[in-house]
Amino acid sequence: MVAANNDISLKSRIKELFVDYLLIISYLVILLLLSLSFYVFIFGKIPSFTLLQSQLIAGLTSVVPVVIGFSWLDYCGGSFGKRKAGLRLSYQKKTFLAASIRNIIKFFPWQLGHMGTIDGIYTDYTSLFGHICTSASLILLFILLWMGLFRKDKRHLGDLLAGTQVVKKESEAKTSNSYLSI
Repeated sequence: MVAANNDISLKSRIKELFVDYLLIISYLVILLLLSLSFYVFIFGKIPSFTLLQSQLIAGLTSVVPVVIGFSWLDYCGGSFGKRKAGLRLSYQKKTFLAASIRNIIKFFPWQLGHMGTIDGIYTDYTSLFGHICTSASLILLFILLWMGLFRKDKRHLGDLLAGTQVVKKESEAKTSNSYLSI
């Protein structure tokens, strides 16, 4: 069930995003340090990778674990950012699949950005594929942010597809009384 008018403040949403992205940046820094250490100690240097290998490494080591991690956190009560901002995820039907759909959509612009950047590095930014991925990434990112911050119900595309909504923790009782059917 979804509240038509969600009273989450812009400040709360920005706090949520800031804390969650600090967590992601921390993970990426640790991943970078571990990867570099592995390459230097095992191979003595950073090996060369093909475009496809680089795409797979970026997707499988950064995006996929973050999507799975945030899906699990959302399923179990909310990400660290949501908890810190006093928010939680409300479900039409609480399943891990719903949390996963939401997070796949939420992090899809990030994956498209990786694909565009990596393609650009390998093709000196002359590839149409890289430009399409980068442009699509930025457009989708803007759409998701705009929807999550400025729609009356504060739902982005992932929420709409997953049947979820970010709400204030204390507004749980209000949400169950004033809802719209999805």
